Amino acid sequence: CRMGVLCGRVRRVYLAYVDETGDTGALTKSGASACYALGCVMIEHSRWAQTYNDMVAFRQMLRDQVGVGVRSEIKANYLIRNGGDLRKVNLSPQQRRWIYREHLRLLAQVGAEAFGVVIDKRTSGTSGDACFHMAWETLIQRLERTMRARNNSNIMIVHDEGENDAVRKEARKARRYLTAGRQFGGGQFRMSFPQLVDDPVPRNSRHSYPLQYADLVAYAAWRAHMRPSASVALVAPHTMWDELGTARLGAVNSHRHPLAVVIR
Repeated sequence: CRMGVLCGRVRRVYLAYVDETGDTGALTKSGASACYALGCVMIEHSRWAQTYNDMVAFRQMLRDQVGVGVRSEIKANYLIRNGGDLRKVNLSPQQRRWIYREHLRLLAQVGAEAFGVVIDKRTSGTSGDACFHMAWETLIQRLERTMRARNNSNIMIVHDEGENDAVRKEARKARRYLTAGRQFGGGQFRMSFPQLVDDPVPRNSRHSYPLQYADLVAYAAWRAHMRPSASVALVAPHTMWDELGTARLGAVNSHRHPLAVVIR
């Protein structure tokens, strides 16, 4: 069909911003996290400019109210530990909790969508490359199902730089060959993901507001599954995930609890 129109409906294009939290190390390794998680923030291309402007306006408000610079990087770990660019501002736990909450609430206000993939290493028995593969394959499966349901819309992945080769490998494989579990009857079926546009684009999260949101989404998804310690909960309680409200893409986990968090 011409001009991207199919059966009278417009085929959209989405940007999927993805960041990780935790690590893939084996549980026997000192300091290894119990879970490894990916957070995804989806923005429809026609909304991107306005969404970005709203994110900038929000950061300007933070600068004016609590002194956090518009170029400061905001990540879950920085908010929890009062670290990174936030250390010099010396915010209270209550202020950092408010910043976390308002970031997530903004995603619903701008019409963005979010979901998380959490690999629980205690129950999955995976670590290392297998854990990384499980997380990314699961995330790409959910993107494929979502795009297929939306009239075979197209999507491009933007991710925090670091594991560039590994992420590119996962995406290239998925474009040709992707497996997914059957909803009924067990087993798996094979599919391809031609709606995945080009290779994933690595970016430094310091220079990308949407990637910083993806980091916050990833950590909130983890804590929706595994409750944090009392000290962490002062900033990021297990209920933080619910602050996403209507931004949660519930279809990715068939509306199981927590909504829009896929647990593997």
